[in-house]
Amino acid sequence: MHEINKQAEAATGKALEFLAFTLGQEEYGVDIQKVQELRGYDTVTRIANAPEHIKGVVNLRGIIVPIVDMRIKFNLGTPSYDQFTVVIILNIASRVMGMVVDSVSDVITLSPEQVRPAPEMGALLDTEYLIGLGTLDERMLILVDIDKLMSSSDMALIERATL
Repeated sequence: MHEINKQAEAATGKALEFLAFTLGQEEYGVDIQKVQELRGYDTVTRIANAPEHIKGVVNLRGIIVPIVDMRIKFNLGTPSYDQFTVVIILNIASRVMGMVVDSVSDVITLSPEQVRPAPEMGALLDTEYLIGLGTLDERMLILVDIDKLMSSSDMALIERATL
């Protein structure tokens, strides 16, 4: 059963809220309940032998927070950091982590009917980390299952790298 179906059942038909952000030309969404805060991109402390998508760590009010660059993670070209670059601080399974995105636009409210399952793309695209596609008027959001993504085996390196 898809994650969105479970969320939709739990909400008994209530609308779901997603923080909309951009990576390259695409617009993505992440469950707003996982978002702790938004910050501008700041210098990070690199960690030796960490994968390329893990930019390093920052000290956020005494908590060491790993920072993941989603453009690198999703192979969306060379990231550039400017005044629009945002770090979304997430709270996932009692762990705090940050993800770097190109920009954040707004919070989108979607009814369960506005969320479609992610199409099966075979080996071309890993849809394991997607909840589905959210449609709102002319907009289409790629809805990321951030719990699954951040707890996946390659992201588990975050824990090892920061311990």
